[in-house]
Amino acid sequence: MIQTLQDFTDSLPTVLQWAGVMLAAAIPFVESYFGSVIGVVVGLNPAVAITAAVVGNIVSMLVFVLSAHRVRSGVVARTGEKELSPRRARLKENFDKYGVAGVSLLGQAILPSQITSAAMVSFGAPKNTVILWQVISIILWGVLFGVLATLGVSLMR
Repeated sequence: MIQTLQDFTDSLPTVLQWAGVMLAAAIPFVESYFGSVIGVVVGLNPAVAITAAVVGNIVSMLVFVLSAHRVRSGVVARTGEKELSPRRARLKENFDKYGVAGVSLLGQAILPSQITSAAMVSFGAPKNTVILWQVISIILWGVLFGVLATLGVSLMR
């Protein structure tokens, strides 16, 4: 999948390659970290690649968070709090253990930011707190992988 996204981005005119990186990074499991790598590998300036990947991932995450918040608000207003399934109970237990910051920063190693952010909001975490920590996490992961990709590409030359 990453190779296909890389080929797609590389096939775009040079002026629009950043848009390809932005679109790729908006896909769950690609995120800002693989989006940054795709951009660097196709030859974008690392700052442009990282910025495009971060922006694409943040926009996608915002859609998920705002949608989850809207759905949760409507359901709670109509039916009140529901009992969690065993799977969601285990996820909530980790959420309670690590908090919004911990889940946001570490959760991307396991699940996409879109899923973890929507899950946190569905558990009742404050929407704005989730957004803040997800943005911080997306930036950190994007920069880390962008820098690593830049170093890797420079070693290959």
